[in-house]
Amino acid sequence: MSAIALIAAPRPCDSRQCQSLPVIPMTNAWWLWAPAFAGATEIVELQQSLVPRLWNGVPSDRFRARSTRILLPDTSSMLGRPKLVLASGSPRRLSLLNQAGIEPDALRPADVDETPKRGELPRACANRLARAKADAALKSVHLDDELRGAFILAADTVVAVGRRILPKANLVDEAAQCLRLLSGRNHRVYTAICLVTPKEAFRQRLIETRVRFKRLSEDDIQAYIGSGEWRGKAGGYAVQGIAGSFVVKMVGSYSNVVGLPLYESVTLLGGEGFPIRFGWLNAS
Repeated sequence: MSAIALIAAPRPCDSRQCQSLPVIPMTNAWWLWAPAFAGATEIVELQQSLVPRLWNGVPSDRFRARSTRILLPDTSSMLGRPKLVLASGSPRRLSLLNQAGIEPDALRPADVDETPKRGELPRACANRLARAKADAALKSVHLDDELRGAFILAADTVVAVGRRILPKANLVDEAAQCLRLLSGRNHRVYTAICLVTPKEAFRQRLIETRVRFKRLSEDDIQAYIGSGEWRGKAGGYAVQGIAGSFVVKMVGSYSNVVGLPLYESVTLLGGEGFPIRFGWLNAS
């Protein structure tokens, strides 16, 4: 038997109760009716042969309404999706979020001193800076009525060889020094993500990826420096570009090395109630 109608009901009902409830016809684009279900806690499926009796107002002892699990879009998000602020000006992090079908409502790059503290370990440095960026973005959001109560996502990436933290190269000498140190060696990339919820609770995760570079010749190093791709990048390279050809082995998240671990970021957002699938319908 095919279902041709849906009833929004607060609980299972008998035939007399169901007569007073709205009957909503099914269409190929049934989600267009989603706002009508905003107050419903259960979806009841009707059998085709029983629908005319309801329309004619005739009670039927044979009527059976059975609860059916139907995956509806999150109506609360459709009626007013919570906002998301990305506490970064990085085009790579924005692109990665877009790849996951998530579009931030605003960018709030944090002006934070990213210099490691004396003796600070890579993990601790990444966590501290991600939290500092989230704090700075939260202060900015407090001053904007339209963004108050938004989710805030901040991140910081650290590249390390052993306990040594490599700089974000802005000078040719820095980049060359980083590449010579990474040549033929294993190194680790840490990205700390920090999420601020609308209730201003802080949630943090730290993700680690191990990377091994091939042995770089001096020609490799000089040619890569000439590309300019290394500027502003942790460790003096961008794995999503030419430097991807330097990687012999990678263990862990690729997007983590780019700058934002997608799986962990999306999971963290979804776990705190952000509608991560909201933009998927229009992704193509």
